[in-house]
Amino acid sequence: MGELVSHEPATGAELARLPIGDADAEVGAARASWAGWAAQALAYRVETLRRFANVVRQRHEPFADLIARETGKPLWEARTEVDSVIAKVDISVAAYAERTSQRRMEGQMGSRMAIRHKPHGVLAVLGPYNFPAHLPNGHIVPALLAGNAVVFKPSEKTPATGRFLVECLHAAGVPEGCVRLLVGGPGEGRALSAHPGIDGLLFTGSARTGLALNRQFAEHPEKILALEMGGNNPIVVWDTPDLHSAAVLVIQSAFTSAGQRCTAARRLIVEDRLADAFLATLDAMVGRLIVGAPHDDPAPFMGPVIDNDAADHLSESFLGLVMRGGRAIRHLARPDPDRPFLVPGLIDVTAMADRPDGELFGPILQVVRTDDFDAALAEANATRYGLSASLISQTPALYDRFWATIRAGIVNWNKPTNGAASNAPFGGIGWSGNHRPSAYYAADYCAYPVVSSEADSARAAIGVGLRDG
Repeated sequence: MGELVSHEPATGAELARLPIGDADAEVGAARASWAGWAAQALAYRVETLRRFANVVRQRHEPFADLIARETGKPLWEARTEVDSVIAKVDISVAAYAERTSQRRMEGQMGSRMAIRHKPHGVLAVLGPYNFPAHLPNGHIVPALLAGNAVVFKPSEKTPATGRFLVECLHAAGVPEGCVRLLVGGPGEGRALSAHPGIDGLLFTGSARTGLALNRQFAEHPEKILALEMGGNNPIVVWDTPDLHSAAVLVIQSAFTSAGQRCTAARRLIVEDRLADAFLATLDAMVGRLIVGAPHDDPAPFMGPVIDNDAADHLSESFLGLVMRGGRAIRHLARPDPDRPFLVPGLIDVTAMADRPDGELFGPILQVVRTDDFDAALAEANATRYGLSASLISQTPALYDRFWATIRAGIVNWNKPTNGAASNAPFGGIGWSGNHRPSAYYAADYCAYPVVSSEADSARAAIGVGLRDG
């Protein structure tokens, strides 16, 4: 079947070689195992997953080191990702109890009504490269807790992290047949998503792939499909005296993780009377950001993007914005043409007609100036996506209007667009998802409700419509 080779973005060094898997074999193993896992008591599954959290805790530093090397993100950020993997277990246990709890109600004539939940069966999980442990884990833990088996295909760009995550689950006592690792590229992903042996698919990734999956699953209403597809997210700066704090929030929104977050701010909409002073403050602060390798000292704010292809695409996209009428405030720079390090770019696209509505998955921030708040709201909503949006302003009334008007699943005030909490739902509308929010609400798509009307004995009579006998 061949091998998949993983390289470190920061150095180009080979990190790992993994054998490419077979979707038929992995789905078959999961199908053979899931019923036994589902038959276990909930308390048993909870205890097993709590052991998983302990295993990850014991392997925290090598796990973080692997994530940092394979993604290029700073070590400090990789450590926070491992923390999120650990925290996901207790959060998922609480969410399962709240969202899918068993309930009983009294019915008529001494009968009872019971509401319980069943797992779907075998769920496929397709993971992204930007959070190669935390985001797939956010599907896997709730799915296992509900009694499903999982076939997990990590991104072909971060397979070693996916393998490490699965090894931790197996070390904790999750049956090997109930969490299967499928290593491979787009071909293996397509084989898994189209496999007749899966009962659903949980996906985090690009809108292009998500839309293709949505079309594919349109012919399979019997299968659950949960999509999280990113965003072209706006951050609005309006009527705020603290330009320094506003600039920090914009930088955190746009350039954390080298802009490789689905909640990253892609568009800055700024009040015209503040724009010159604010953009000067922002530009100066961007110039101070340290871009470097994961283990550099002093620690970098951001690392490289995932690979040279991504860096090439972002450089071409920035140039394309300039060619279409954008005015570069700070050019997207690439210090080393052989490695995917990018120094963030700022570009004013106010004068550009027909601004493109796409997710540039990297450290590029487009700027739009306007002197009218209604126009700012219209600009913020000028996207097919609808994941995250934030307002930086000292005026509560403006936030009330912003919250009521904006089309997004995450709407923040004087906070970054990213950094969503795992103990809350996470999802968007439009091209950002299909109304299957994850994080705390992942329990909703990992089990389905079963309603039962129950009585201890059969007592029935037909009171109308019978001839005399």
